Amino acid sequence: MSEMAESVSSNPNSEIPQRRWVPPRPSIRLTTEYDSDTSLFFHKVSCKLFDNLAKLKLSFQNNSKGHVSDPQLSFISKCISCHYDLHEHNALLNGSFDIAPGLQITAAHDVKAQLGQVTMVADLAPSCKLELTSLLPSVGLPKAALKFPFGEVSFEENEDQEEEEEVDAAPKLAFSGILKAQVHKGILNAQYREDMLNLRYSFKDEQTTFIPSISLPSNALSVSFKRRFSPSDKLSYLYNFDTNYWSAVYKHTVGKDYKVKAGYDSEIRLGWASIWVGDEDGKAKTAPMKTKVQLMLQVPKDDIRSSALMFRVKKRWDI
Repeated sequence: MSEMAESVSSNPNSEIPQRRWVPPRPSIRLTTEYDSDTSLFFHKVSCKLFDNLAKLKLSFQNNSKGHVSDPQLSFISKCISCHYDLHEHNALLNGSFDIAPGLQITAAHDVKAQLGQVTMVADLAPSCKLELTSLLPSVGLPKAALKFPFGEVSFEENEDQEEEEEVDAAPKLAFSGILKAQVHKGILNAQYREDMLNLRYSFKDEQTTFIPSISLPSNALSVSFKRRFSPSDKLSYLYNFDTNYWSAVYKHTVGKDYKVKAGYDSEIRLGWASIWVGDEDGKAKTAPMKTKVQLMLQVPKDDIRSSALMFRVKKRWDI
């Protein structure tokens, strides 16, 4: 036996078996969500590919009878993405590319409708950008938007021109814009769009937020007030002077994963209370046991007997 081992080791032509490299299996994420209000299950299965450079995702819905709807297969990466509707046999393509320092092109295309959009973004100065957006096929002048630190302005061709106008007439441009300025200890926000001007002033400190706003020329005035009594207790109140409608919400949090909210809306004459497990605006992966739960009780003022208890559950598994 020893002589055979020596002969093999002394033979220069002998081959040493090598292990074949097997790529690691990508981790799979499965997320399921159920909403009792719609009685629908929403499922999402995803995995990251090419060393986390891209993601493959399958999503669909089903009702209590098992009927599947809205199936969609998506491939998502930093520069390109494709969302394919398995039922409609249609694809939505998106792309974003840097063609030069400070110059970016983004594009979107609906294959079935043969419609698309192309946007060019140019950095003119620090915190100052120019965006030009054109629809494909082109139906007019591109939309232009200039964004700067204290607001933005945009111009686009008015689509409400009368058909009786001559073809050679100069196109009418619609203007919209947002301007922000520091006034006293708050921020004044002026937004103009479609011949409507909205003025909004926001004052905020560690405990109080006060936001009056008015829309012109309708003179619709509203006031929003928020008061934080402690790091875990907060009251919000909104009143509309033109309709006399008001709403109030009280929120109590326990840590970052548990929350209790209660409120009333006079417009729909409905009182409600809800309990949250997991961050209300966060993802399931950060919730306890990767599970988000919401329980809500709705009590109509005019018919208390028709009160409804609803719930929503979202669970994630990493496989």
